[in-house]
Amino acid sequence: SETMTTNEDKRNPPLNGRRAFPSDSSNDEENEVPEMEAFGLIPRGFNPKDYLRVVNIHMFKEPHEVNKQQHHTDKYYSPKLIVRRGQPFQIQIEFNRPYNPEVDQFWLEYLIGRYPQQNKGTYIPVLISNVLKPGEWGAKIIHKENNSVRLSVMSSATCIIGKFRLYVAVLTPFGILRTQRNAATDTYILFNPWCQQDAVYLDDDKEREEYVLNDVGIVFHGNINDIRLRSWSYGQFEENILDACLFLMNKAELELSGRGNPIKICRVASAVINSKDDNGVIAGCWDNMYAYGIAPSAWTGSVDILLEYYSSKQPVRYGQCWVFAGVFNTFLRCLGIPARLVTNYSSAHDNNANLQLDFFLDDEGKLDTKLTKDSVWNYHCWNEAWMTRPDLPVGFGGWQVVDGTPQETSDGMYRCGPASVQAIKHGHVCFQFDAPFVYAEVNADIVYSRREKNGTQVIENIDRTHIGQLIVTKEVGGDGMMEITEEYKFQEGSEEERLALETAVMYGVKKQTIQDTMYQPQTDVDMDFQVQKAILGSDFKVTITFRNKSRNYYTATTYLSGNIVFYTGVTKNEFKKHSFSAKLEPSSSSAFDVVIKSSEYLSDLLDQASFHFFVTARINETGKILAKQKATVLEIPALRIKTKGETVAGKEMTVTVEFTNPLKQTLENVTLRLEGPGVLRTTKKEFRQIPVNSTLIWDVKCIPNRPGLRKLIASLNCDALRHVYGELNVQIQKP
Repeated sequence: SETMTTNEDKRNPPLNGRRAFPSDSSNDEENEVPEMEAFGLIPRGFNPKDYLRVVNIHMFKEPHEVNKQQHHTDKYYSPKLIVRRGQPFQIQIEFNRPYNPEVDQFWLEYLIGRYPQQNKGTYIPVLISNVLKPGEWGAKIIHKENNSVRLSVMSSATCIIGKFRLYVAVLTPFGILRTQRNAATDTYILFNPWCQQDAVYLDDDKEREEYVLNDVGIVFHGNINDIRLRSWSYGQFEENILDACLFLMNKAELELSGRGNPIKICRVASAVINSKDDNGVIAGCWDNMYAYGIAPSAWTGSVDILLEYYSSKQPVRYGQCWVFAGVFNTFLRCLGIPARLVTNYSSAHDNNANLQLDFFLDDEGKLDTKLTKDSVWNYHCWNEAWMTRPDLPVGFGGWQVVDGTPQETSDGMYRCGPASVQAIKHGHVCFQFDAPFVYAEVNADIVYSRREKNGTQVIENIDRTHIGQLIVTKEVGGDGMMEITEEYKFQEGSEEERLALETAVMYGVKKQTIQDTMYQPQTDVDMDFQVQKAILGSDFKVTITFRNKSRNYYTATTYLSGNIVFYTGVTKNEFKKHSFSAKLEPSSSSAFDVVIKSSEYLSDLLDQASFHFFVTARINETGKILAKQKATVLEIPALRIKTKGETVAGKEMTVTVEFTNPLKQTLENVTLRLEGPGVLRTTKKEFRQIPVNSTLIWDVKCIPNRPGLRKLIASLNCDALRHVYGELNVQIQKP
């Protein structure tokens, strides 16, 4: 027997025994519906031209027209129609003659993907009726004039998010006539935080303005004692970014039928944002070696990264936590999921999820770096996305933690979330996904222990308040900082906090119990230290203070260790060791200064000019140890940005960036970047050298295309100096 192979067979992947249709996980692939679908034999005299025929479809897709205005999609730089689900939009169909409801019957068909099926929500016939039901597919005629009818079309509030193809179908006695495939009528459907039936509904208009429509934001970094901020351009409305974000879901192989569910979208996106295990968007790099890539500190926004990935399909090098979080935020806001970037200061990276970070000291009370695997990040950035959680008990909807930075695996992949912030606060860490890990990031205890010669471990000190001291995000409608620590945890030391901890332990967060007999700290002496604020390149001092509350005379053998660290708390090297003996008079306080010279640290400095100091003191009379650790960052000089001439949309203007070299050395191979959504595309310039104390001046000409308050963001990068930023708010006038 002969088998005929058609083109159709070649295009479709082979089926397996499990399903009648291949899985449909690409929004790019298409297949056509027939323009003439006959019901049987067609009589010879049949002429399609005798029947109602579609001449034109008008989509009202311009930014100033009704659809994009009502759906808050007028900022997207895209010629196609973009609407939000669960809310009516208008289209107008022009026929070859006036439409007569007595004899004519037509309907709309929305298709997505390669194998459209009605039960999967990927083939949607929309019939014309007299009334629209909220949040369900439907269409009704709102205006008839000559040969045209204007329709109001309602999409389902649970509709798949993506790019749909539109056909108009007309019924004739002998078959269905459809319009030809026409890319100009493609319709993007997005999440709708303005629609009460949508899972991402957010009821506050100012919050929607910030968490969905704002295309710039602030990243808080530095450390708990010295909070720094820099702007980040999300650029979710820029050209091709929406297509790039839809491509990420194809890359993650999320089935089309799952793309109406924000929980699934967030979970697969948290894996595909990082390049581990799936060749995702950004390759992480934390070792200060950025050969063959761009240093994480050089990026000023998400657009360049997403567009490069969309065209090359290869991971973009390099990112660290704020880069992963910045790009993730763009993805979420672009699809219409309310999102914000959050910073947790003193964030625990708990390798074995036992709710404690183990710091091991050697005989002298110095940190044993070989044994210590856990680390405290000066700060860690993640995202929160807003949605209901129908998969959890009532009360756990709202903000959910999602994290694209690859730290630990979850169900075999580097991903994290969504985890309900409310569940983390109350210790209900049994609810999916990854709540125990996030709980530890904000609540772990630091345990200092020392191994005796005979092998027994002695706990010297427990710090219950160092981790997760401050959790912040950008305020709504401004550039200030909003503290959200109490969304994550109750007041330190309160009854509720203990209760939440016991709940978390009950739900299986491992916590080692510490016998009281083993741990008896020295309570009658307090030790603390302060690090003087200093500018990069200058000397500064560390002041160690003791308060002896007893009537005894003590001596303390004190050891200060200064380390250059990555912001993740991982040590690169120890640049300062200093020991001294402190005499502590009864009932009195005493202070000791240790000077740190710039020559001691400059040669080894890393990206974030970040230090970590350990001070340990042994009270010789009792053998007890006092331990304290603190991170500190140097002041890094900023870029200055100015504009010349008038700032009017459509008119050329000049932006000037200036920088003075603060170091005692010439800066070499310096890269500057400048961008501002709606004002100019990212521009780069290389400078071979900036001598000591000299000032660089860079003029950039541009033509802004969007009026309103815009933000310009610049960064400077070279091997000796990173994390140099500048920004400027510019009011662009209407022409």
